[in-house]
Amino acid sequence: MSRRIIIAGGGTGGHIFPALAIAGALKKMDSSIEILFVGAKGKMEMEKIPQAGYPIEGLDIAGFNRSSLIKNIGLPWKLLKSFWQVRKVLRQFKPDAVLGVGGYSSYPVLRLAQVKGIPTFLHEANSYAGRSNQLLAKKVNCVFAGVLGLDRFFPAEKVCYTGNPVRDVITQPLPSLEESRKHFKLDSNRPTLLVVGGSLGARSINEAISNGLDRLLAANIQVIWQTGKPFASQAEKVCSGKQGVWTGAFIQQMEMAYAASTLIVARAGAMTVAEIAVVAKPAIFIPFPHAAEDHQTANAMQLVKRQAGLLIADHEAATQLVSAVIELCSDEEKRKQMTEQIRPLGIRDAGQRVAVELLKRIKA
Repeated sequence: MSRRIIIAGGGTGGHIFPALAIAGALKKMDSSIEILFVGAKGKMEMEKIPQAGYPIEGLDIAGFNRSSLIKNIGLPWKLLKSFWQVRKVLRQFKPDAVLGVGGYSSYPVLRLAQVKGIPTFLHEANSYAGRSNQLLAKKVNCVFAGVLGLDRFFPAEKVCYTGNPVRDVITQPLPSLEESRKHFKLDSNRPTLLVVGGSLGARSINEAISNGLDRLLAANIQVIWQTGKPFASQAEKVCSGKQGVWTGAFIQQMEMAYAASTLIVARAGAMTVAEIAVVAKPAIFIPFPHAAEDHQTANAMQLVKRQAGLLIADHEAATQLVSAVIELCSDEEKRKQMTEQIRPLGIRDAGQRVAVELLKRIKA
């Protein structure tokens, strides 16, 4: 009889992509396993999960709105409704285990599964664990840790370090430097900066690059600049008629961008940090300052403490980022040192590690 596993959570790519990697690893190990995703209606998982070929159930749930308290009036009702919906899902699907990957839709699924005695597991991607995961961890069978040091937040005996699962295309050997730079119509011999601020971009990073682009080009640095949709048209105007720069709202083939880069500037979401560690590239991190519990700064500091990355605060990007890029692009020895320090932190088989540990714990 095949085993049934629910994977709950979502909201951002940082939760969805690891979840898909874990699902893929589970199916590789045992193709008879049935997997059902549970997410929040209206969130990106409702589109991304079916695109990847998995079924998903959506809950009527929303997170706490910190910027507008009046928008939280309906939260108790939504939470209550989501528990009714979860009860129905558990009754119909009859899971052997439930894995939470973060995002507010994971809480009611794991909480109710715990009440019913179903084995539950968490994957915590960030260096600073969210409050709901800390609450859930008291009764989970195991916490799969994406980073080291999470026993600060969870019972040490329940923590199993697996790393953060990244997209398969990132774990494969990268394209050649020549091929990747040709893909972006760039010179194969010039140092190349890759700028990524996430799917929506990052205003502070975009504005710093926009204002400093001429300085970068004058320093012989090429730029691959993923802006996100909100800044895309403005960036196109800034780049118009200039050689040595590629810009776009989104990069479809990130493996090409990583391969082409000499240096990366990025936010410090857990998946971004994990991917940069896997491709072993020197990076300057600009953590998103409004992330819950400032977890992006904690993510970046994991690397900074090991001399495996640099950190510039969001409010300092305008004055410091471009100068730091120019300095680092001219210091090959420093970049080599950062690459050597970050390489051991890159885990290519994290999805498989989670799958192996999870199945081991539900065999009984």
